[in-house]
Amino acid sequence: MKNLLLTIAYDGSHYHGWQIQENAVTVQAAFQSALFQVTGLREELKACSRTDTGVHAREFCVSLKTESAIPPQRLVAALNHWLPEDIVVKSCREAAEDFHARYSCKGKEYCYEIWNSPIRNPFLRGRALHYWYPIDEKLLDQGAKGFLGSHDFTSFCTLDRREKGDLVRAVTQAKVERRGELVVFTVAANGFLYNMVRIMAGTLLHIQQGKLAPQDIPKIIEARDRRAAGPTAPAWGLYLNRVFY
Repeated sequence: MKNLLLTIAYDGSHYHGWQIQENAVTVQAAFQSALFQVTGLREELKACSRTDTGVHAREFCVSLKTESAIPPQRLVAALNHWLPEDIVVKSCREAAEDFHARYSCKGKEYCYEIWNSPIRNPFLRGRALHYWYPIDEKLLDQGAKGFLGSHDFTSFCTLDRREKGDLVRAVTQAKVERRGELVVFTVAANGFLYNMVRIMAGTLLHIQQGKLAPQDIPKIIEARDRRAAGPTAPAWGLYLNRVFY
């Protein structure tokens, strides 16, 4: 029995998130189908996260305890042969016996991407939020700095049955930068709550619209009230960018 760490990437446009659901196409279902074609085994996958419908991943990690004798590098090529074009295995290596893609994770980095132009970009349809009006990225960067530190992020969480107990997270990076007509919000933390990054992004856009000021972010965090923050930005601008172990 080997414990493998597989790093994958996917375009989430046509999937109802990572996790298997009844009557829905998911990344996990496609991945497990390809794995069965290669190994003939139905083995349980442990994922680093659960991305939602329409969310993308540039780096998504999966751990797999397998009896397959296929070497890791050969497994990469074999899986990529069977996977759909919008999912790819980037690497595979043996990990320690007690490694777990989710519980061994020390943190993650997400990006939220906004196409900031009066003219839409057909090549970014489903891959970035289209925002028509000019964005002052420096103003939004000031607001993003208010997320830094260890806080109770109740105000930036959609509460459901998955979010119980401690809602404190430590944000280690938060910035907004412009790359031509693309405005990118990047945030890293030791963990994230349900819809946390999308609510952060929606709140930053409220700053752009003059409905909030950059200095309001700490007050919104202190409120511990979802109603104090901005709207939840659409899923298709969100990317899981990096996973830290």
